[in-house]
Amino acid sequence: MDQEFGHKSLLCSDTLYQYILDTSVYPREPECLKELRHRTENHPKNYMAVSADEGQFLSILLKLMNAKNTMEIGVFTGYSLLATALALPEDGKILALDINRENYEIGLPVIEKAGVAHKIDFKEGPALPILDQLFSDEKNHGTFDFIFVDADKDNYINYHKRLIELVRVGGVIGYDNTLWYGSVAMPPEAPLPMDDLIRPYRDFVVELNKALAADKRIEICQLPVSDGITICRRVI
Repeated sequence: MDQEFGHKSLLCSDTLYQYILDTSVYPREPECLKELRHRTENHPKNYMAVSADEGQFLSILLKLMNAKNTMEIGVFTGYSLLATALALPEDGKILALDINRENYEIGLPVIEKAGVAHKIDFKEGPALPILDQLFSDEKNHGTFDFIFVDADKDNYINYHKRLIELVRVGGVIGYDNTLWYGSVAMPPEAPLPMDDLIRPYRDFVVELNKALAADKRIEICQLPVSDGITICRRVI
């Protein structure tokens, strides 16, 4: 039986979470995604990977939207990127941004074997300069159907200021880790799991959640999938 590596679901019952994986996630997981998940298990930062249940959610969301032109900020080894590529039509495109190509290349052979590498335009480097370049050309405004953000939490608000103009009206931005291991609901001084990783970014996530809730340009739905994902649909 597969066990979800780097388990970060906020479900209180590990048994119930494993039931979800064994019943409705793993039986439907494409072999290429399973291979990439297993390739990532031994990575020292495997906790950065999108979980299999979240990958399944992203896939069905993209298909429901009939998304075609997408962006991903924060790729790691590419599990969510591959899930997206599989969900898009043959002529779909993903602009993939990450500061570390080495991690991306762990998953690249699997992506190529799956026959979807042609959908991906990978750019290495900090995302903000690339977003600023896109933003500076008005032809890019309102052209993205879906954007997934799973990167440096201290820049999420900076990303949002740019992405809200790049995504089309009716399009969706998904922000990952918006419950941040449950820390957002804890007192600031409370002991946290993986304290050195979580505490430095907790306040940034809290401020992001407040900002998204107050942003009248979007409808939002914050879901307790994996470590929390907030779906933002642009309405104006």
